[in-house]
Amino acid sequence: MARPPAQDVTDAELAVLQVLWDRGPAPIRAITEAVYGGGGASRYATVQKLLERLERKGFVGRDRADAVHTFAAAVDRDALIGRRLRAVAETLCDGSLTPILTHLVRAERLNEAERRALRALVDELGAEPQRPSPDAPRGGRGR
Repeated sequence: MARPPAQDVTDAELAVLQVLWDRGPAPIRAITEAVYGGGGASRYATVQKLLERLERKGFVGRDRADAVHTFAAAVDRDALIGRRLRAVAETLCDGSLTPILTHLVRAERLNEAERRALRALVDELGAEPQRPSPDAPRGGRGR
C-alpha cells in the first residue's frame, strides 16, 4: 500500500475507509449501502463527495476501467493507526509512544491470548539485531 498521506481523515471519511478495508474495492452504491444501510440520492451524493475528498488526499484510489468506477483504500488500516498514534504522541507525549502504550496496556484488561501476543511481540522486538550507530567505525578499507 502507498505511504500515508500528510492530511488526516474526518469521521465520515473514516467510515468510508472502514468499508473499503473490510470489504475491499467497491462501487459507490455498495459503499453507500454499507455506510448508511440504504441508498437514496442524497446519501449517494454524500458518499461520492467523501470518496472524491479521500481520493484527493491520497487515501483512496479509483479504478475507471468499467462504466461503474470502483474505489479501493490506498492506505491500510495499520498505516493510519500508526500515523494517528504518532500524532497523539507528538501532541501529548513529546513524541514518545511509551506513555500511550503503557496507558493502553494498563487501562484495558487483556485476555490470556492478548497477553501472549503482546509478550511475543516484545520478545520479537528485543531479538532484533542492533543497528550500528552512525558514528560507529565501519569495516573495510580506510580512506
